[in-house]
Amino acid sequence: MNDEYPAQGIEGQGQTLDAERGSVPAPASGDAPRPPGGLPPTGDDRVDAALGGLGRLQGTPADNHVAVLEEVHGRLRDILGELSEGAP
Repeated sequence: MNDEYPAQGIEGQGQTLDAERGSVPAPASGDAPRPPGGLPPTGDDRVDAALGGLGRLQGTPADNHVAVLEEVHGRLRDILGELSEGAP
């Protein structure tokens, strides 16, 4: 954690970032899915691919939604981290 994002009360509960993100690699930029729900492309294939994961929610039991949302959130957080470090 850092000063901008203080601890959110989940430390010590056995959660890891790797488990949160799942083990499915992001698709190659040419195969990046478009964001679901008619969302316009963001201009960043990595973000579009991450948002494309939300398309898995439809037809998925509600019990599985948290895992999908956590994976998408983790991927978006990784992208933001790369941007803040100056990576393209």
